[in-house]
Amino acid sequence: MGIYEQKSQWKIGLLMAAILIIAASLLYTNRLASNLAEEERQKLKLLYDTLKDMNNILYEDPSKLAKGGHGHGHTYAFMMRVTNSNTSIPVILTNANGKITSHKNLNDDIPSSPKTKTDSTFLYRQLASMKRTYAPIQMMSKTLGDDGTVYEQEQYVYYNDSKFLYQLKIYPFIQLGIISLFLGIAYLAFSAARRAEQNKVWLGMAKETAHQLGTPISSMVGWVELLKVTEDPSGTAQMAGVELNKDVKRLEKIAERFSKIGSKPELKATNIVKLTERTVNYVRRRASNKIEISYTFSSNPIMVNLNGILFDWVIENLLKNALDAMESEGKISVELKEENNNVLIAVTDSGKGIPKSKFKTVFEPGYSTKKRGWGLGLSLSKRIVEIYHSGKIFVHHSGVNKGTCFHVIVPKI
Repeated sequence: MGIYEQKSQWKIGLLMAAILIIAASLLYTNRLASNLAEEERQKLKLLYDTLKDMNNILYEDPSKLAKGGHGHGHTYAFMMRVTNSNTSIPVILTNANGKITSHKNLNDDIPSSPKTKTDSTFLYRQLASMKRTYAPIQMMSKTLGDDGTVYEQEQYVYYNDSKFLYQLKIYPFIQLGIISLFLGIAYLAFSAARRAEQNKVWLGMAKETAHQLGTPISSMVGWVELLKVTEDPSGTAQMAGVELNKDVKRLEKIAERFSKIGSKPELKATNIVKLTERTVNYVRRRASNKIEISYTFSSNPIMVNLNGILFDWVIENLLKNALDAMESEGKISVELKEENNNVLIAVTDSGKGIPKSKFKTVFEPGYSTKKRGWGLGLSLSKRIVEIYHSGKIFVHHSGVNKGTCFHVIVPKI
């Protein structure tokens, strides 16, 4: 299993663990909230049962309360303390016709203007909200008419969650939001630090590679010059010197590429049409006769700020990857055109294609589908295009066994 498959499985595992933790936290908090809601309902029921009893005591003999007879005065005082203990649960009392007769603990929700504190529109809006939240508590009370007739009156107690219960319900979401924000910031910070560390490693490796190549190349240049002046009637030495000189030039170009990618390269105004054409012709001469490589470009020069050595490497990498994707035969097309203030280079092949899930992974260091590949070509190409040339490189489209199209976009001068 490759490192990127393992990385993907770790991400899935961590995501599932996070979902389980979130679900458990929400379930536990909702259970607490439900228990608290039931406790508040029972508290309300007790309060209004107390009110009903107080009402009945008043109906039986109001004079006993003043005299304290039969313990009713102490009972009434206790009941008053019980009813006054509700300082958090919003309640509204209505008669059988739905008319509001009393309310409590709504002041915090009512605007500070004295006029609006008794605004019936606000009160009935609160009543409608309570009706949607919980079923009311029904209670019967007795009243004594002026003519001595006893009336039984049906009343309903509507209520809503207290502020504490509401805060308890939304607490998990606030907590998860804060944790998610913290984890997101931490992830971005660690990712940035890791990328910076990787960049230092790549830059150091590139510089060291260029340095190590320099010594044998210098030596080879000397041997090539010696072969050129060697007396050889058959001309073998001179021919070997010419061919070796070509390889030395190629090695010098490779060393120069690594040297430039190890530091910020110098950009110069370059005709990108000619540069791309030269690279296409170079790869075409070395490709199989069974592979057709075509190049479509503008007839006019297009000037772009480029480092020719590095940008040539990008096009070469894309073409070589296309050759590897087709193995023995197929077609490669390179199209260069202007798009507004940019230049677009599209490299399309008829090879084995890339799964959509790997469109971004192919640019990661070390990712390769080839047994002998190091997985650095596209990673270095992305760095060259996006960091050094302020452009973009991406998989435009691809399908398994249908080929792949890469797009490279760089700004014009």
